[in-house]
Amino acid sequence: MYEEYTNGVLPDLKSMTAPNYDSINKKDIPEVHGIGILTSGGDAPGMNATIRAVVRAGTKAGYKVYGITRGYHGLWKGEIEELGTRSVSETLQRGGTFLMTARSKTFETPEGVLKGAKMCKVFGIDVLVVIGGDGSYRGARDLARLGIPVIGLPGTIDNDIASTEYTIGYDTAMNTAMEAIDKLRDTASSHERCSVIEVMGRRAGYIALNVGIATGAEVIMLPEQPMDIDKDVIKIILDGRNRGKRHYIVIVAEGAGNATEIAQKIEAATGIESRPTILGHLQRGGSPTLRDRTMASLMGIHAIECIQKQRMNRLVVYRNGIIDDVDIEEGLNMKKTISEEDIARAKLLS
Repeated sequence: MYEEYTNGVLPDLKSMTAPNYDSINKKDIPEVHGIGILTSGGDAPGMNATIRAVVRAGTKAGYKVYGITRGYHGLWKGEIEELGTRSVSETLQRGGTFLMTARSKTFETPEGVLKGAKMCKVFGIDVLVVIGGDGSYRGARDLARLGIPVIGLPGTIDNDIASTEYTIGYDTAMNTAMEAIDKLRDTASSHERCSVIEVMGRRAGYIALNVGIATGAEVIMLPEQPMDIDKDVIKIILDGRNRGKRHYIVIVAEGAGNATEIAQKIEAATGIESRPTILGHLQRGGSPTLRDRTMASLMGIHAIECIQKQRMNRLVVYRNGIIDDVDIEEGLNMKKTISEEDIARAKLLS
């Protein structure tokens, strides 16, 4: 399909659909020799473990595996080299991604996608494995619509990919945030303060919800449920003070408000000294937890199994306790949000 556009005609990617390999005769699917792998979007602990699993399982299955540096930006520029089992030694415990990641404005255009598809052809990449979030998946889908088979692996600390219940990096980010908040609670208690802590989650509040429950926060502010600062925050803190509490924790997902502004409003309304803390990219770093290492490794193996079974254009998912895969078009059309029941349960504990 890519060859149709080598004469300068740009594809209308929005009107196209990635081929569903379940409906293609297996005899018509080209044999796979080379696999490319890249990490895209924000880095997440466990990405290195995923790369390691893809490289080792892929190499043992007889494929050549090529690492692409700087995500889609490196793909269209041809920053590609073969990886072997020694290339991924001593990477399992490291945070971030040794393949690096970068934003690419060029790849957001049809011209950029065509350049990426061309580089896959130049380097003999028959299938591209993409580790990242929804934005990374959309880039993979554009390549799939041009006939470059892809496999998507969920790598994002926000756990906001609709097709899967768990994403690589999520557990580490929550544990990092929890440990930081436990330390902040100690000093808040010593000084009788309100500590307002902003965690990551621009469009999804999964980190804020679970960390808030785990740290006993008085208030959890989520983008899924806008809150009235007077009724839902200040009133709760005042009620706590009137019951004898002397320190308070407010967890704010970044998409639900600004920690500095919220702290100022709390102090102005209550007279309680309030300090903001923005954890920011601290949550992205650090050595991945056991769960992230294990999940990343098993998902990476599943990606190779998909290729061996000629199940292309799939997203690897974790659902109902099982690692599985779904069609990329289907997966990107799914919706996911925190349930009202989970929010209500968190409020019961505040």
